[in-house]
Amino acid sequence: MLESSQKLPRPSRLACRPTRRAFLAGVASTALIRGQSALAGAALRFGLTPVFLNNDLELRDHLGAYLEKATGRPVELVTRRTYQEITSLLISGQLDAAWICGYPFVKFADQLRLVSVPLWRGRPLYQSYLIVGADRPVADAEELRNDVHAFSDPDSNSGYLVTSALLADWNESPARFFRESFFTYGHRNVIRAVGSGLADSGSVDGYVWEVVRDVEPQLAEQTKVIRRSEWLGFPPIAAPVRGMTPERLALLRQAFGDMASDPTGREVLDLLRLDGFTEGTPSLFDPIRAKVDKIEGQG
Repeated sequence: MLESSQKLPRPSRLACRPTRRAFLAGVASTALIRGQSALAGAALRFGLTPVFLNNDLELRDHLGAYLEKATGRPVELVTRRTYQEITSLLISGQLDAAWICGYPFVKFADQLRLVSVPLWRGRPLYQSYLIVGADRPVADAEELRNDVHAFSDPDSNSGYLVTSALLADWNESPARFFRESFFTYGHRNVIRAVGSGLADSGSVDGYVWEVVRDVEPQLAEQTKVIRRSEWLGFPPIAAPVRGMTPERLALLRQAFGDMASDPTGREVLDLLRLDGFTEGTPSLFDPIRAKVDKIEGQG
């Protein structure tokens, strides 16, 4: 790639005078070179939502280091408390990419591009779990009527949408079915709320619950799973349509696609208990879109 400081060769005095078309083409070419050079030096702004297990500093350090090496650009990791905040930054073009949830990806499908999808246990899929206290004698979701229920986030597929769509099948809604519900803004917080008795039941990301059972068994063992949803598209890496070029999209896809073959990338995957990333297709999220349509159809 040419640097913007490189000069085009000066034409000979004997050369023919350039045409207007040639002149404009030269201007456009120079602008493209300058744009590419500026892009190469600009920081990559990558957003993280509560889809992450936590704000573990070791994980953030390894992820930032890997993305810098893989893209050749400095990296700024941007975190917010809610999915909505990160999604807003993403679709407005203030982030280059973000790890979001399938629910906002579907809601803003015309404004987002799919970059990559994580592989968990060999597949780009996960489930939503309904959990209750470990000693509670219930075994069916219908027994949760009149519960105090903990959701993760209003824009979470596994932590809100799946349960809402299930209730819609029964001509119910969270407001009618549960005595009370609240948002914890973190899947681990849903587990804590149910395990401590602050909530009677909760909707949680099945991947997070399974990983917590591995790394923090004393917390997960305070709860039990009474329902697992169908398999759904894993929370994806997405980029905004605004300002997204084929070159930038390819760079991001390659960075995530190569993660499993890089030592630093492997450390990131090990911390996340993931196998790698795949390009995926938007159709992977069609079942989530169907749930959105069901809720919207219910009014």
